[in-house]
Amino acid sequence: MATSPGGGGGLGVSSLNFPGLGFDSGLEIKTRSVEQTLLPLVSQITTLINHKDKTKRSDKTLQAIQRVGQAVNLAVGRFVTVGEAIANENWDLKEEINIACLEAKQAGETIAELTDATSLNNTESDGQITIFTDKTGVIKAARLLLSSVTKVLLLADRIVIKQIITSRNKVLATMEQLESVRSFQEFVQIFSQFGNEMVEFAHLTGDRQNDLKDEKKKAEMAAARAVLEKCTMMLLTASKTCLRHPNCESARKNKGGVFHRMKLALEQVIEIVTDCRPNGENETSSISIYAGIKELKMTIEALRENLYFQSKENLSTMLKLILEHTEDFTDSAYTSHEHRERILELSNQIKIELQHLVSVWMQAQSKKTKNVMEDLEIAILKISQSMNEFKRELHSAATLLATDLLKHHADHAILKALKITGVEGNLEGLAEYTCKLSEQKEQLIEACRLLRHISGTEPLEITCMHAEETFQVTGQQIISAAETLTLHPSSKIAKENLDVFCEAWESQISDMSTLLREINDVFEGKRGEKRAYLSLPKPVKNNANLKPFKPTKLDSEEQAKIAKLGLKLRLLTSDIDCEIEKWKNQENEIVRHGQNMSSMAYSIYLFTRGEGLLKSTQDLIYQVEVFATEGLKLASVLQGFSKQLKDDDKLLLLLEINKLMPLCQQLQLTAKTPIQNKIYTKVDKCILKTRFVLATLAQLLPVCYKLMHKCKSENDCINSLQPWMESRWQTVTTKDGMDEKTVEAFAVKSLEHNIANLTFLESK
Repeated sequence: MATSPGGGGGLGVSSLNFPGLGFDSGLEIKTRSVEQTLLPLVSQITTLINHKDKTKRSDKTLQAIQRVGQAVNLAVGRFVTVGEAIANENWDLKEEINIACLEAKQAGETIAELTDATSLNNTESDGQITIFTDKTGVIKAARLLLSSVTKVLLLADRIVIKQIITSRNKVLATMEQLESVRSFQEFVQIFSQFGNEMVEFAHLTGDRQNDLKDEKKKAEMAAARAVLEKCTMMLLTASKTCLRHPNCESARKNKGGVFHRMKLALEQVIEIVTDCRPNGENETSSISIYAGIKELKMTIEALRENLYFQSKENLSTMLKLILEHTEDFTDSAYTSHEHRERILELSNQIKIELQHLVSVWMQAQSKKTKNVMEDLEIAILKISQSMNEFKRELHSAATLLATDLLKHHADHAILKALKITGVEGNLEGLAEYTCKLSEQKEQLIEACRLLRHISGTEPLEITCMHAEETFQVTGQQIISAAETLTLHPSSKIAKENLDVFCEAWESQISDMSTLLREINDVFEGKRGEKRAYLSLPKPVKNNANLKPFKPTKLDSEEQAKIAKLGLKLRLLTSDIDCEIEKWKNQENEIVRHGQNMSSMAYSIYLFTRGEGLLKSTQDLIYQVEVFATEGLKLASVLQGFSKQLKDDDKLLLLLEINKLMPLCQQLQLTAKTPIQNKIYTKVDKCILKTRFVLATLAQLLPVCYKLMHKCKSENDCINSLQPWMESRWQTVTTKDGMDEKTVEAFAVKSLEHNIANLTFLESK
């Protein structure tokens, strides 16, 4: 693999470019860590370069310049020491790193000499070269310094990439051993090694994903890592099933599909980190209708400024491509007749309006009169308005289909039927329900394809493509797993294997629901407004939890246990989200607290994967405290609601509340208790008790939903909820006395990394 010093490391938006210094390194920086390391140095150098050349220079000015120059030199010295240490540990890059370090050191010393206060006090007649007499020399030294420091950082980044590649190679080698094992004992030994290697790979790729600047690449990495995460469990059960039934063709097919998908995902990760496509392929550009409309609108609106930079053929080609993609909607069997007719009508309208626009445009090129320019402006406004209406119609068609499908398949009836036919050994039933699952799969794939066109952003477009591919592959794997169970109905491992694939399908349905909400948010202009509860509590003085934790590393057994707990949290949040979706009034207080708790639990789950906003164990414990407080607030709201109910219903609700409150109080106590022994013990307890609270919430919400509907039908008590809503905050108070504004203000600041991140794949 041929790589420049930029390797895979590099400013994703552009190369490192500082116009004020007349400097463009030509080195593309794609990671936040490299960029953030350079910014303070750039700031100091810019301060030096931009000083005012006054004839009279005070001692204060000269001393300030000297301090900046010395600070630059000292920072470079420390940087060089670290760089040389890295070079000594990586012989293949040692020479390149050492050369760049030497250049940086020399440039730093030059800047220190040019800003030395003693020489600055001397007059130019002394012949002393200073920052005042040789500004060109300072700029030259600054360029050399930035260039050499950037090279060192990017060479160090190549080492990170090399670590990911090495880790991938180890995983791949162990996978090949797993693929060919013939005994359970051998499989168990190798799978244990495989699990540890996957943990390491997940840690490295999780850090890389968070460090990437390019949101599109971040989404691609997230998709690849999601495949590896889910397939790890599938690989375990599919391999065990194949070992138990070695002559079963469907079991072999099922296992082969998992291995193939994991290998593709591993390859995709390497393509992202190295920025190299196989066989020199270029990165695929956006193929969504929204992206095409956006480009066409920008081109048309640019005619206001320049009548000559585009050709009419180019505009026609752009519209033709958009309308070709529109056939995905008009040709779809799942698009309603009304939507299809309206889309075709708007397509024809836009074609006519573009022809009119081109005609007026050509007139404006030949005679640029006021009337013609006014006609051009009207033509631009009309076609822009039609394209906006066109977008709305496409959005309506795609989201309506997706919403209907999610509602229709929310009960997972086909999966349940497949499990029953499997344990019964019913081959006729298997044929019937695999046919139904295939039909459901095609519907979901079609919905994902249409959602991709109207997703609105490249990351969401990639998520749609990932969902489409997941439904395609998982659907086939469920069928092969069901076939294996039907042929071996008494096989426990075959039943477990089918359960795992069905869980993956249900998880993807849940993810699609989240994706649909995000697409709607972007369409409505709410991009950046997260539904998830992302605030962390502000640290308070004398809190027992604020004692910094010593960095620690979990062993593989501890990691596996935490990962298993994280997976259980994820499944519970899916159940809760499904319950919340049933409520028509999403602004209801019960719904709001339930959503907050589900979102916080999801962020804890992401922590077990090394993702999300929780960057350290201390972050996790703060989040657990807020989660427990939110649970107590919900209990307070429910106590108020219980007063509106009749005796039997009130007793039923109070029994559920009495389960929730003690669990939240215990969780709060666990989070606030100082750490006595291993930090793992506290993390384990916090996540376990969070799961207990979440499980109780999953049982509580359906009860509330039924009672709310019953109450509404009997005496319309919902309208009388306002009094207890207003007093709900008085019931729950915390020891720290945090207010919501403090909590939200803290959300924008990241906590210090007091402990190494817990990063690993989910596994049982």
